[in-house]
Amino acid sequence: MRRRRSRSLSTVAVLSAILLVAASSVELHTRWANQPARVTLLAAGPAPHPRTAQPATSANFDELAREVPRDAKRDGADVTFSILDRSTGRVASGGDPVAFPIASVSKLFIADDVLKQTSMTGAGLSREDQRGLEAMLRSSADVPATEFWVRGGGNAIIDRIVTRYGLRSTTAPYNGDWWNTLSTTADLVRYYDMLLDGTGGLPPDLADIIISNLAASTPLGVDGYPQRFGIPDGLFAEPVAVKQGWMCCWNGPNQLHMSTGVIGSDRRYVIAIGSMQPVDEATARETLTRVIKTMFPSGRI
Repeated sequence: MRRRRSRSLSTVAVLSAILLVAASSVELHTRWANQPARVTLLAAGPAPHPRTAQPATSANFDELAREVPRDAKRDGADVTFSILDRSTGRVASGGDPVAFPIASVSKLFIADDVLKQTSMTGAGLSREDQRGLEAMLRSSADVPATEFWVRGGGNAIIDRIVTRYGLRSTTAPYNGDWWNTLSTTADLVRYYDMLLDGTGGLPPDLADIIISNLAASTPLGVDGYPQRFGIPDGLFAEPVAVKQGWMCCWNGPNQLHMSTGVIGSDRRYVIAIGSMQPVDEATARETLTRVIKTMFPSGRI
């Protein structure tokens, strides 16, 4: 995958990320002509170190929601996240809740729409489409994502997903590029939850195609970029199904990294987390991993 260098925004820098599930090497095109700023996520400094936050349990999600972003910011990173316990219905969110560009995490929406449209026509996926879907979800391949995006009508894909899942803060990209889709960690957690219980309109067997591919996420993307940061390395003792996202550069050298996905053999937990830092890629990846390890030092929830 070729990484594209973005230009600085004339508006306020966006972001507040922390999410859930696989990665993207595509970099954000950042010229937002006459577009309102969605999120301010400016950061500087090294990756955060585990300090005051206590190990996470369902009972102390709210405390973590306050402590983790505060500690990360003190160490120079802006972090945002949402955690859902699907068993109890408890949700905790921390950091800036405003929408931000989600890069390759938007491939979840593209895959969902492809499968939904296929189910409606009854045609089934061709072998080529199956291979493309797998590469897009497991190894964050951009080429099939773009092919599916064009075939599905571009922004209309996001509009259909928003309608089916009732996403309140997700909007189609201002310039038609899928990686500029805007969303929040709260919307992403809602998406995963409704995907899993079928209320988003995708039949269970098709939802399982998405989750099973995320569970087979490869250590490296098709471009060689490491995909184990955040949830996979942080929750090393749990079975996880993840879609990662990354891009540079946002309003300068800022690195955006996201980790989103489903955790546990019973798929009980959903996490979406992201961070923004003007640091090197390795440090940015370590930021998300450290945050997860701070919350779950045992590697389990």
